[in-house]
Amino acid sequence: MSEEEITVEKVLEALKMVYDPEIPVNVVDLGLIYDIQINQQDRSVYVKMTLTAPGCPVGFLVVEQAKEAIRSMIPSVKKVDVELTFNPPWTPDRMSDEAKEILGFI
Repeated sequence: MSEEEITVEKVLEALKMVYDPEIPVNVVDLGLIYDIQINQQDRSVYVKMTLTAPGCPVGFLVVEQAKEAIRSMIPSVKKVDVELTFNPPWTPDRMSDEAKEILGFI
């Protein structure tokens, strides 16, 4: 029996379970996810993401929550790496229209 395929869409769905600790919007709709790479051979997922503010004191928790969300929603994943970057810096224009509406930007 072959393992289910890991897709970017499945990873994004898992990451929608992770919320910024100060904003009631998930990390995907906030535009915090910069890159997702999947290796089907070794069942690994790599995510490059940012935070809304570089000095966020609980940034490490967001990274751990992202890893846990992927592992729990896609059990066939064997390894998850999440890289935190601030280049380029996050700006509100990265948010989805839904997030902008929730936060009163539109």
